[in-house]
Amino acid sequence: MTRRPTAILISGRGSNMEALLQAAAAPDYPARIVAVLANRPGAPGLARAAAFGIPAETIDHRGFADRTGFEAALEARLLAHGADLVCLAGFMRLLTAAFVARWRDRLINIHPSLLPAFPGLDTHARALAAGVRFAGCSVHLVRAEMDSGPILGQAAVPVLPEDDAATLGARVLAAEHRLYPRALALYAAGRARAEGERIVFAPDIAFESGALLSPAAE
Repeated sequence: MTRRPTAILISGRGSNMEALLQAAAAPDYPARIVAVLANRPGAPGLARAAAFGIPAETIDHRGFADRTGFEAALEARLLAHGADLVCLAGFMRLLTAAFVARWRDRLINIHPSLLPAFPGLDTHARALAAGVRFAGCSVHLVRAEMDSGPILGQAAVPVLPEDDAATLGARVLAAEHRLYPRALALYAAGRARAEGERIVFAPDIAFESGALLSPAAE
């Protein structure tokens, strides 16, 4: 089995990165993590990656005059590590349209909402303010517009009456840790592929067919 070489970009603690590293530690996982790159010195995720034996490097965006210079340095390191796929895991930098175009259908992101609802920041507080009964997360291919692109997978969690942004965020984060490794595995193995702005799945992949109710049925 060919395991697609994959890099992970982080800015902070890297909890989704760690979920991917744990999954990729299995020899039959279809992606092989070749590097973790951070744009912030001292990002806690760098030490976590090093503990897994993964090359972990910092490319400080503040050391460059513009985004183009930063992205040139970032791309040079991705190519040096032989990355074919790139997973964004809490990477808090907007990528230019030119960079996204060069890596089209090879950039994957996770976002803590059920896209296209609540792109951007403060997703949990915005979901609570909107009164939604379900929240969740989405794994998608990256396009130039923020938090947009073909959706590889989504996970929904209930919004409880007593929730605040912190409790809802913790529930969504647990779902993220389950969803991201699953979505990456499908895509790296070619069992999910991009056709324009949609994802086409292999015919043997199972999907939930029942309804979700919140509040629950009696």
